[in-house]
Amino acid sequence: MTRDIIIAGGGRVGFQTAEVLAARDENVTIVEQDADRVEEIADAWIATVIEGDASDPDILEQAGIEDADTVAALTELTGLNLAVCLLATRLTDDIRTVARVDRQTDGTYDRFVDAVVYPEAAGARAAANKTAEGEVQSLPSVTGDVEILEISVAEGAPAAGRTLAEIAFPAGTLVISGADGNQISKPDTRLTPGSRYVVAVEPAVVDEVLQLMRG
Repeated sequence: MTRDIIIAGGGRVGFQTAEVLAARDENVTIVEQDADRVEEIADAWIATVIEGDASDPDILEQAGIEDADTVAALTELTGLNLAVCLLATRLTDDIRTVARVDRQTDGTYDRFVDAVVYPEAAGARAAANKTAEGEVQSLPSVTGDVEILEISVAEGAPAAGRTLAEIAFPAGTLVISGADGNQISKPDTRLTPGSRYVVAVEPAVVDEVLQLMRG
C-alpha cells in the first residue's frame, strides 16, 4: 500500500531519504525553504516539492498534512524538527512522526515523536526505514547501489502463494532468504502471504519487484 509521506527539509538527508522512499513507490512531498534547493529537487523528479517553512501550519496544510500517513522532519535543526512533528499531531490525528536529531539519545524524545533518526550514524536508508515503518525495510549496513530489502508479501499480490520458479522476477533481482529468514531460498521456495523475505535488487527494478510482492 502506497503511503503519503511529508518530508520537512530537502537537504542531503531529506533528499536521499526521499529517493529511497520514492524507489519503494511511496508518495513523497518535500517541504524546503531554500528556493535554489527547491528548484534542484524539482528537477530530480522524485517528489512533489513545496517552497516554505514546514513549521507554518498553512504550509503543512498545503503539503497535504490532513491525508498524510507520516511526517518526517529531517532538517539540520533538532528543535525545528520536534516543532514540526508536534504541529503535525495538532493538525491531524493518527499521523506517524519522525524527527532527525543532532546527537544520539537514549529515548529523550520518545514522548514527543514516534521515532528519532540520527542519520550521521546510520544514513538515509535507516531514515527511510523509520519514516515508512512497515512492510518494506532496507538493511542500512549494506553499501553500494544494490538495495537489500526485507519485504513482507501482501495477500493478493501477484507473487503471493507462488514458488520462485513460477515468478518472472526482473533481471537484477535475487531473493536471498526463505520465509522470515529461516533458510536460503531455492527455486521451490513459496512466497507465503504475510511472511518476510530478504531480497537483493538493483535500483532500476525496485518498483517492479515491489509490485510483484506487494501489489
